[in-house]
Amino acid sequence: MIQRIQSVWLLLAAGLDAITFRLPFFSGDWIKDKFLAVIDLNATTTIWLTIVSIIVGALALANIFLFKNRSLQLKLCYLGIVLSLGLLAMYILEMQNFIGGTISIWALFYFPILLCFIFAARGIKKDERLIKSLDRLR
Repeated sequence: MIQRIQSVWLLLAAGLDAITFRLPFFSGDWIKDKFLAVIDLNATTTIWLTIVSIIVGALALANIFLFKNRSLQLKLCYLGIVLSLGLLAMYILEMQNFIGGTISIWALFYFPILLCFIFAARGIKKDERLIKSLDRLR
């Protein structure tokens, strides 16, 4: 249901994930083929970052429309949490390929994706408890 709070959190997670394709996580010097280049590390830097970022965003969007199956929606939220943590780990590992640089202020957009999935999972659990309590009253 679009009016549920978890839908807002999942939509926000998808929007923030889309922003990661443009804004850098890290800017630094990278030596490739004996040439020094200044490169911004974002979701399009490597194919694996791109694939996982697309999966995280698509998972958040698809999860909005699974409101009739709350158990599957909750499992997909947990998968989104794991993938978001994996994506952050991939960014940190990719930073090791740089010889120097700085973490961008835009890196702050990457962490709320994880928080949005956590808050969405809390909202789904709250809905599940509400439905169970209403079933007891019948």
